[in-house]
Amino acid sequence: MAASLSKTIIRSFRSLSPLITSSPLNRSPPLSVTRNEGLIWSTFVTNRPFTSSVLTQSIGSAIPPELLSAKQSVLTLDRTQGCYEDLVIPVTNFLSEDKGYMVLAGDVFDVPIRKDIVHRVVRWQLAKRQQGTHSTKTISEVSGTGRKPWKQKGTGRARHGTLRGPQFRHGAAMHGPKPRSHAIKLQKKLMVFEDMDLPSHKTKNIVNYVSQMENAKKLLLVDGGPIDEKLKLATQNVHYVNVLPSIGLNVYSILLHDTLVMSRDAVNRIVERMHTPINR
Repeated sequence: MAASLSKTIIRSFRSLSPLITSSPLNRSPPLSVTRNEGLIWSTFVTNRPFTSSVLTQSIGSAIPPELLSAKQSVLTLDRTQGCYEDLVIPVTNFLSEDKGYMVLAGDVFDVPIRKDIVHRVVRWQLAKRQQGTHSTKTISEVSGTGRKPWKQKGTGRARHGTLRGPQFRHGAAMHGPKPRSHAIKLQKKLMVFEDMDLPSHKTKNIVNYVSQMENAKKLLLVDGGPIDEKLKLATQNVHYVNVLPSIGLNVYSILLHDTLVMSRDAVNRIVERMHTPINR
C-alpha cells in the first residue's frame, strides 16, 4: 500500500497545478514530483514515531522553517521519489480554501515504487474475489445408461464401454472445472482535505469540484471514519467518483483511480496503521 500511495502522488499533484498556482500560499513553482523507480527499503520501520500533523497558516505566510528540517522537504519539480523524507503539502477542502499544511510520514508516502509488489498485491486481491464455485460433471456424475453400447468385437467400430464419455453427445466434460479456491498467498495523486464535509448533498457540488481539476478522470475519496450521508448522496450517481473509509483503502482501488483525495483523519489513520507492528 505504501508503494501505491507514493505512486499516486506523482499523478495527483500534476493535476493540482492550477489550484496550487492560484493559491496565495504558493510562493514557489507548482508542487510535483518526478517518477523514479528504485529499490524498495528492505526493512519496514514499525517503531517510527507518529509524525503526521497539520499546521494552520495565515494567508500570504511562508512554510514554517521547522517543517523543513533535514528529514522533511517540500514537493518540487526536481525532487526524487523514494528518499524516505517527510513531505510538506497544503491542506484544502471542496471550496479550494487554504487550511494550512500537513506533514506526511516519509516511510509511508515517500518510498521507492516496487512494481513487483504492486502486481502481487493486485493478483492476490483479485484472486480472493473469485468464488470458485464453477463445476462440470465427470463421467461418473453424468446421467445416462451404464450398458455397453455394442459388443467388443466384430462390428468394425471403435470399442466403447459407455455412452457417457466426453466424445458422445450429452457426455461428460473432460478435465472440466471443479469447485476450488483461487486464493494465492501473500506475505502480509494525493490530496489532503481538512474534512469531507459538503455544503449540501447535491451532486453538482462534486461535479463542479472535479471539473476544476486538470486531467482528473477518476477520483477516489477516502475519509477516516464512516462515510458522511451527504457525501454518499452526492457521489452515488457520479460513476467516476468513488468513496471509501480508510479501513477499506486497498492497492487495487488506488490503481483504478488517477487521483486520491484523503481527509486529514484518513491520513492519520493510514499512517498509524502502517506503523503498527504485525504480530504473527
